[in-house]
Amino acid sequence: MTLVEKLKLVRTAMYVPAINGRALEKARGLDVDMLIIDLEDSVPADRKAEAREAAVAEVAKGFPGKLVAIRLNGLDSPEIEADIIAVERSAADCFVLPKVESAADLDAPTQRLPNPVLAMIEGPLGLYNCREIAAHRSVAGLIAGVNDICADMGIRPGPNREGLELALQTMVLAAAAAGKPAFDGVNNKLDDMSGLDAECRQGRAYGFTGKTLIHPNQIAIANTAFGPSVEEIAAAEAIIAASTGGAQRHEGKMIESMHVEQARRTIERSRHTAGS
Repeated sequence: MTLVEKLKLVRTAMYVPAINGRALEKARGLDVDMLIIDLEDSVPADRKAEAREAAVAEVAKGFPGKLVAIRLNGLDSPEIEADIIAVERSAADCFVLPKVESAADLDAPTQRLPNPVLAMIEGPLGLYNCREIAAHRSVAGLIAGVNDICADMGIRPGPNREGLELALQTMVLAAAAAGKPAFDGVNNKLDDMSGLDAECRQGRAYGFTGKTLIHPNQIAIANTAFGPSVEEIAAAEAIIAASTGGAQRHEGKMIESMHVEQARRTIERSRHTAGS
């Protein structure tokens, strides 16, 4: 299974600071599909070198059953050169690059990274160039950087993220055109579980593959929202069993090969975790 295929099974991807050894150890037992070990926002400037060393060491120890990414500092950061040197021989499945604004930005750094990248789209230029970024040969998928998009564009999203619809759907469209996954941005309201559930279901309705998270308490809700329900699995099994090829009537609806393929993807998603 290719990395892109594995990423398409990811329901949840949780950021963990590279300098938080206790959280990283705990993360090995969490029911999260992917971990993103962070060298960027969660690490103070005077601990960047420590974070790089810790991230590489933790990845080398392994996270069984999970995909593991390392988020580097931004391409315009003075830390990026040291980041790339540190991870050149890393065993990480992929790398997360923040604030990607054009496909050309990716050419030089990705030539030195051992595995593909997830590009974070975090501002208006990235959104305008989203299609080319997603199609880049070294990009395995996109991540929505919702907080930065709001800050850079002056968006004050409503309760249902009104004002963000175009940005979010632009990313999903660009990723889908490239045949790659897209991951919804984080939810900062750690005590609002009903709000998180609504946001996850909205993200899935928009077409996002999964959700990026910042706290273990968010995992179960996001896994449920982005994973197929019992009813969806049963419906998928019924479509596959009923299919005889070509267009036909099934339970009052017309189905064809597209619906059967969708059903097979639902069953696959229900049976596999990203790291298997």
